[in-house]
Amino acid sequence: MSQVAVLGDVMIDIVVAPREPLAPTSDTAATVRLSRGGSAANLAVALRAAGHEVAYFGVVGDDLAGEVFQRDLEARGVAARLERVTGATGVVVALVGPGGQRSMFTDRGVNGELGEATVSALATSYFTHLHVSGYTLLDGRSRAHGVRALEAARRRGATTSVDVCSVGPLTRVGTAVFRAAFAGATWLFANEEEALALAGVPDVADALTALGVAAEEVVVTCGSRGARVRRGAEEWRAPARATEVLDTTGAGDAATGAYLGARLAGDDVAAALTRAMDAAAEVVRGLGSAG
Repeated sequence: MSQVAVLGDVMIDIVVAPREPLAPTSDTAATVRLSRGGSAANLAVALRAAGHEVAYFGVVGDDLAGEVFQRDLEARGVAARLERVTGATGVVVALVGPGGQRSMFTDRGVNGELGEATVSALATSYFTHLHVSGYTLLDGRSRAHGVRALEAARRRGATTSVDVCSVGPLTRVGTAVFRAAFAGATWLFANEEEALALAGVPDVADALTALGVAAEEVVVTCGSRGARVRRGAEEWRAPARATEVLDTTGAGDAATGAYLGARLAGDDVAAALTRAMDAAAEVVRGLGSAG
């Protein structure tokens, strides 16, 4: 199995699923769950579950939320290499709507303070694969550090991967900036909306072709329509396997982690896609992303 380093945000998820129509000036009955979140952390846990050795690098605040994040990762077998700074750990509030879709309210907290201490710790660690969260590359305060980490990983012969993560920040930053940041990655992961925005085309097949110029293998998740992969001139598809959807929070992260874990273990694309769709189906049956 591989030794994997993951560089990404430290986040806590608060998932809110209203059980009745919203009452703007009063109480609304809801199911609320608090858990360790973070797209890259979800992926790290999935990679560990697949049998890989995983170390997670990021910035945590000096608060209870940061302690919850670290304890959860370590309980799941992921080594938490977190730089602790003064301030608030990042928080995402996810409001779950009909069909399991959600709206996200994000406070990135101290994540933008990622700096030399974290990158230096990463540089002195042994790993055969590096994954960098798109959030690291989308934030102008941390982008250069993420790019340096990717370049250093490639120089030492490690494979690399990047997950786009969010179309809103991508639109604000600009696709040219982000494409330059991940150029040369072994794997690029995106959902359909992110892939279309990043490629600047209206069709997933065209997006796969366009993005395949910058990354060796492009994986696009398409919600209820499954996922598609392109590597070179070859393309693969897999249908979604979910029969019950309560909450889609973390489903894409689980699919990405399962796919990457399988590929790092030597599975072919078709087998990795099956694992990815099974992992996503398991997540959408529950509420909240941490599992």
